[in-house]
Amino acid sequence: MPVADSNFDVDLKIPCVEQKDHCLNCHSHFMAVRPHIRGIVVTKRFFKDLKDEEKAKEIVRDVLDCSNADFNELHKFEEHVNGCMVFRAKTEGMHIVYCVDKNMRIIFMRVFKNFKEYEKFLDDKKEISKLIMHA
Repeated sequence: MPVADSNFDVDLKIPCVEQKDHCLNCHSHFMAVRPHIRGIVVTKRFFKDLKDEEKAKEIVRDVLDCSNADFNELHKFEEHVNGCMVFRAKTEGMHIVYCVDKNMRIIFMRVFKNFKEYEKFLDDKKEISKLIMHA
């Protein structure tokens, strides 16, 4: 059973070239890699966390749009894990965890509604590495 859907139907246009020097809510770490992103992967776990495929697609599109004002935080850089940059977006009480891997793919890993669970996930480098490796 595959753990990710790499054929996710989202337009990979780069909104950063159409906007001002600093996109709304955008972190400088993400701005540096955004023009180089070549693919999107959404893990099965991401869909399972949301329990709503349409909501998952909506969130992915909003994160990639870079300018959605509905986010409290967007592209907040968390840390490096095995050469991948891990980011978080926060909206509607949800913590959306995604990363950009060495192959310049954005991998949507997990969604948490509980901050403590989110922190626990960030501390589990083995689990993060496993999700990235199987994407």
